[in-house]
Parts: sequence; C-alpha cells; structure tokens
Amino acid sequence: MNKGILYMILSGLCYIIVNVLVKILGQGPDQTIISGLQKYPIPEIILFRSIITFSICLAVIKSKGIPLFGHNKKWLIIRGVTGTIALTLYFYTLNNLPIAIAATIQYLSPIFTVILAIFILKEKVKPIQGLFFLIAFVGIVFISFSKYFSEDDNISNVNPWWIVVGVVSAAFAGMAYNAIAKLRHTDAPITVVLYFPLIAIPVMTILTAFDYVIPQGKEWGVILVIGVFTHIAQIFATKSFHAANTATVTPFKYLGSIYAFILGLFLFDEVISLYAIAGMLLIIVGVLGNTVIRGKILRSEKARKLQ
Repeated sequence: MNKGILYMILSGLCYIIVNVLVKILGQGPDQTIISGLQKYPIPEIILFRSIITFSICLAVIKSKGIPLFGHNKKWLIIRGVTGTIALTLYFYTLNNLPIAIAATIQYLSPIFTVILAIFILKEKVKPIQGLFFLIAFVGIVFISFSKYFSEDDNISNVNPWWIVVGVVSAAFAGMAYNAIAKLRHTDAPITVVLYFPLIAIPVMTILTAFDYVIPQGKEWGVILVIGVFTHIAQIFATKSFHAANTATVTPFKYLGSIYAFILGLFLFDEVISLYAIAGMLLIIVGVLGNTVIRGKILRSEKARKLQ
C-alpha cells in the first residue's frame, strides 16, 4: 500500500478514537461503553488536551532550539484564536449531534479555507469550484431537515441549531488554515501548533474555574489518550501529505465519516436517516471536488512561476 494512503488511514483512525472519547467524556448522551465516568464540561476537556499538546510542543521546541514565540506573532495569534474557537465549537457539536454528522460537517473547513483565501491570500477561484461549494451546502440543508423528512421515530434527532454551530466551527477552522498558510515561510510547524494551547489554556482555565470536575482513576487515562492520539493523528496526517500528493491521499481522509457512522450506530445507537446520509455524501463530494480542482490550480500556478 502507498505509504501516504496508509498514514492518512491511520490518522483518521486516531481522530475517530479522539472523537468517540470526547463524546463519552463530555456532557452528551448517556453511555455504558466505559462505565463509571463522570461528565466533563467541554472547556475542561479542551484544557487537558491543550496542556498535553503544549507539553509535547515545548519539549520538541527546546530540543531543536527553535524560538519559543516565533516570528510572525500577528498570524500566530490569529491561528491560535481561530483554532481554539473552531475546536471548542466542534467538541460541542460532537456532544449534541450524531458523531458521523458532526465529523462530516467539520469537513466543510476546506471550503471556507478557499473562500477566505480569496481575500487573505488573493487566491483565484474557478467557477466550477463555486458549483462544488453549492453541492456541499445543499448537503447541509439535507442534514438540517433530515429529521423532518423522515417518519421513522428511531431516527436520531438532528437539531438545526447544532448544524449551524458546526458550520461556524468549520469556518473558523478555515480561517486557521489560512493563518497556517501565511506562516509557512516564517515559522516552524511546531511553533504554529504551539500557539493553539498558548491561547486555549488561559481561556479554558477561566471557563473551567466555574465548573471544574476533578478527574478520578481511569478518567486520567481517557484524558491522556485524547491528548496523545490527537498529536499522533496530526503527525500521521503530515507524513501522509509528505509521502504522496494531495490528490492521492485526500479521498482517504473522508473514510472518517464511515468510521464515525459505524461507531455512532453501534456505540451510541445513533440512527441516521437516508436524507442525512445523502447530505453527508453531498458534503464529501463538494469538498473533495473542490480539493481536486484547487490542487490543479495551485500546481499550474507553481509550474508557471518555475518557467
């Protein structure tokens, strides 16, 4: 198997483990997968995750002698703020929507990355990309109204409010990706990652102070897995894009929706209607189509510059 594809599959598996544990540990639906766990507020989960990420980043930065606070502080702070908002909103959607729907809506972030890049990076967009944008957002409409289209009482509830929250999360993630693009030539990747916990830790500490749950026993293990597996997932994703071209590995990123659909059904009894499944497929088609077209545009522009 192509190494890039393998790394992307492993990254997706790590991310789905994190998503499941966040849903289990968070204040979402009752579950018996890991018995005896307390319910944690989302800010506290993000706080613990951020502390683990900060510790790993700090160790790497010190070992490599990289400047701790980086160079382009304006865009580093923007990356940290937008990334913190995106993750916070995403974790809330994980706890209030079927896990497959929450994960798929987050895949809209590349759409917002392109839309925002028009203004931030002066990136050009072809008309066909607009078509793929429309396909993705039609998918959102399908998901939002899927419960009303179906007469099956066993279908899991999909509150349109949390769909909106998920879309806003994806928009902030798109902004964070544009900030990362701005930092490509000024700061090391590990420094860019560091600014997420630098922003998140003080913010989440304040929010957690009013509703703190003291971890007990095995809960520490769950928290540690969330933090460590998030970092491993990021490493595998990075290795994937380094080992193969984007067009080859990107389709395998969306296997995460399949993992989430299966685990949501068997672990959380989440039954998704055919309308919602159709909406999820439309989102993936829209995002994947845009990714392929954008990749061709960027390669073409790079080739012209080399001529």
